[in-house]
Amino acid sequence: MQNKKILGLNRNIFFTGLVSFFMDFSSEMIYPLVPIFLSSVLGVNKSVIGLIEGIAESTASLLKVFSGWLSDRMGKRKILMVAGYGISALSRPVIALSTLWGHVLTFRFIDRFGKGIRGAPRDAIIAESTPRAELGRSFGFHRGMDTLGAVAGPAVAFIILSLSTGNYRLVFWLSMIPGIIAVLVIVFFIREQKGKSDIPGRGRFLDLPSARATKEGCTCKGVRFDWRYKTFVAIATLFAVGNSSDVFLILKATSVGIKETQIPVLYLFFNLVYALTAMPAGILSDRIGRKRIILSGFILFGFIYWGFAVAAEQDHIWGLFLLYGVFMGLTEGIQKAYLGSIIPAEYKATAYGIYNTFVGIAVFPASVVGGYLWDKFGPHATFYYGMSTAFISALIFLAIFGFEKMRSK
Repeated sequence: MQNKKILGLNRNIFFTGLVSFFMDFSSEMIYPLVPIFLSSVLGVNKSVIGLIEGIAESTASLLKVFSGWLSDRMGKRKILMVAGYGISALSRPVIALSTLWGHVLTFRFIDRFGKGIRGAPRDAIIAESTPRAELGRSFGFHRGMDTLGAVAGPAVAFIILSLSTGNYRLVFWLSMIPGIIAVLVIVFFIREQKGKSDIPGRGRFLDLPSARATKEGCTCKGVRFDWRYKTFVAIATLFAVGNSSDVFLILKATSVGIKETQIPVLYLFFNLVYALTAMPAGILSDRIGRKRIILSGFILFGFIYWGFAVAAEQDHIWGLFLLYGVFMGLTEGIQKAYLGSIIPAEYKATAYGIYNTFVGIAVFPASVVGGYLWDKFGPHATFYYGMSTAFISALIFLAIFGFEKMRSK
């Protein structure tokens, strides 16, 4: 049963994609509306919005390394996925009933708390269920399904808002339904990969290595993470320090005249491009090398943020959101596929947890600085800041890996 394929994919890959479809359906019914709800309904300034996003994302990210370690130690993935997705689904009433920005912060924290628990075990089960040569395809499929949910969510939110004359709270309540479906799919269809997550010697978290060097890095009594892993995590973290929350993209859109009721549609098109790009980009990365695609993503992001800095017309914003969808398709899934090819099998979840934690923690300074720059100097300063860190990350990435090494997968 475990080896049975669906649409040419391992059943765990297919159903994990389906889980992410429904959870993002739920999340993206809410996410594009949060900054508007905060600024228009609750009267919150941009610095506070940045603080909320920074605290929610980075604090919850601390759980990612712990959940990855715990998953490797237990030899279990599914139970942590159920817990993480379940917590996020049950956080929806908090925002539906909120009257203060502190309530919204509580919702965002609980929701991200759930994401922190589920992310590393989920990524590990995808990597364990996939041959190395097909990692880009599998992670690309997962990101594509995740993002199709992010297309459906804003579309449904737009319809509800149109029919209910802007009833944000009704959208928040109804978002529970796809979230609960996601949890049920995990319970009934996801299967543990026997013999892969249950590896002898698991649980040695970050033991110091014995000094027996190898060509790849270091063979350790505990965990072996070679230089490629450590370097990539450092560069991804630097990039994330300038990648402030997407709420600032939404606020930029409203600042140039895009109506609040159009925001879910704008976000829908962004996610549609993301979904359509993710799997082809993953397949391409399997063929020409993942590092080339990752570098292209860093450079593209820099130009997109430059565009947001100078954009003054609604048409500019629509075009930039579509390009931002391309950037997303070129990065997140492929970065995880690259990591899946260089981390030890017995520490898949731990390694993904460390990566997600460092990148997630960087969101705090990114969002706080982004909000401060917006309030102090204007929206252009927020985007110039992100542009700068993106180009610096690209230069460091290219300098370390080099053109020749870029050819390898």
